[in-house]
Amino acid sequence: MAGLRDAYKDSIKALAEKLSVKLKEEERMVEMFLEYQNQVCKQNKLIQEKKDNLLKLIAEVKDKKQELEVLTANIQDLKEEYSRKKETISTANKANEERLKRLQKSADLYKDRLGLEIRKIYGDKLQFIFTNIDPKHPENPFMFSLHLNEAGDYEVSDSAPHLECLAEFQENVRKTNNFSAFLANVRKAFTAMVYN
Repeated sequence: MAGLRDAYKDSIKALAEKLSVKLKEEERMVEMFLEYQNQVCKQNKLIQEKKDNLLKLIAEVKDKKQELEVLTANIQDLKEEYSRKKETISTANKANEERLKRLQKSADLYKDRLGLEIRKIYGDKLQFIFTNIDPKHPENPFMFSLHLNEAGDYEVSDSAPHLECLAEFQENVRKTNNFSAFLANVRKAFTAMVYN
């Protein structure tokens, strides 16, 4: 009986040791499970943070894309406006060139046929030079200078040779605003001076 009891004690002791080892293994397994669960929670938190950051970046990219589309549309509008303005300027330049050609043709006609040359001189003055007045010396110049005063009226500043009637002609052109008649009267006065 004592042998049975000792065998029983030994088997209980062995079983207790086995259970103790199993219990320690299970405790270690629970600790490992809890540690893995903690790591999974941390990983999930990191994943959520990265997901939030990614969504934020996606939203920013969408905003930038919309801004880019708006800027692209603005650039296109500006290009079209520039093209229209360039076309308008080109048309205006062509019209100005044509007008300049006509004016140059008229100036050449005045110079060749009427012996009238117009020059811009100092102080925003125009100098009118008549030739072909004196039949003996057709190249002799007869001239006067003219400008607009602050009131916007014609003002004759000098003439060579001097004409006494220029003040009267000046008043007439201010009243009538008929500049062609003014030029014709000045030419007649220079012509009359030659023949007198």
